Amino acid sequence: MHAFFDTRKHPELVWVGIVVVAMTLTALPFALAGVGTAWVRITNSAILYVFLALGLNIVVGFAGLLDLGYIAFYAVGAYTYALLASPHFNIHLPFWVVLPIGAGIACLFGALLGAPTLKLRGDYLAIVTLGFGEIIRIFLNNLSQPVNITNGPQGITLIDPFRIGGFNFKTSQTIVGLDFTGPIKYYYFLLIVLIAVIVINLRLQNSRLGRAWEAVREDEIAARAMGINTRNVKLLAFAMGASFGGVAGAIFSATQQFVSPESFGLFESIIVLAMVVLGGMGHIPGVILGAVLLTLLPELLRYTMEPLQHALFGRVFIDAEIIRLLVFGIALVAIMLYRPAGLWPSAVRKRELETGTTK
Repeated sequence: MHAFFDTRKHPELVWVGIVVVAMTLTALPFALAGVGTAWVRITNSAILYVFLALGLNIVVGFAGLLDLGYIAFYAVGAYTYALLASPHFNIHLPFWVVLPIGAGIACLFGALLGAPTLKLRGDYLAIVTLGFGEIIRIFLNNLSQPVNITNGPQGITLIDPFRIGGFNFKTSQTIVGLDFTGPIKYYYFLLIVLIAVIVINLRLQNSRLGRAWEAVREDEIAARAMGINTRNVKLLAFAMGASFGGVAGAIFSATQQFVSPESFGLFESIIVLAMVVLGGMGHIPGVILGAVLLTLLPELLRYTMEPLQHALFGRVFIDAEIIRLLVFGIALVAIMLYRPAGLWPSAVRKRELETGTTK
């Protein structure tokens, strides 16, 4: 049976798997819509978190640089789209113009963060990046006077949804007999962008730059001795990781049609970092798995805890939100104790940890 599923002997199984996954992902939003539109929105949110996790994985997983302020780039992308596609400044640029601008500005902020932290590592780097994330949030919260740029804590509303000609991603339409709601339209757009992001990540990981990141992660002094320009390599890690956050932020801004500084707090940065660590640092499939699990599992607990308490005790003793965070925390601790390399680690990472344990 194991020999039958050996893809080296049966390469056609790879294509069969791709076709099955493609068909499943194509039909998924309509199946979820049958349960409730909220689940389509939750799935879209999960895809956005996959973007963020893959971007942070470049910095943390590939280059080994601990970043606790990554959500700042998400905020930069979100506010860039909000300012360039809303009545706030009466500018309404199309999304295909704003998305590259958001990615570019986030990339610039990534380089600005990376430049003064080139000689920092470990806890010191974490503290600096943490401060950077909080500085961006505080700026967004206070840039309403004397010139109202971000509208302060009230945020920016009435943000333009994505439009392609007469095709509006916000409204529902019937196409070939199927009802495409706004969330379903965004789902397919997010899926296309996700495929592109995964391909870019795979190409980066197997490129010369990806090998340089891995060398810096393992031993920066040895990498420098081998002729690697560690300064440029680390700056590229910060900048390229930030660009993915900028794209995710712009899409978030369009789907929600509202942004405020409250959406970009420290907790969000920690959650994205947990996704990378939990799934398996430096391993793209593992990072995707971690992002999906940490997005969907809390929502499943939110929807099941109260009915479960009613069924067992006839009343609700503990609020679903409290139980959700409690179970979430226990699960994280258990996985870190018993699967320190993550749920789906790369072979290299797993071997490194096993070697370190035996020593």
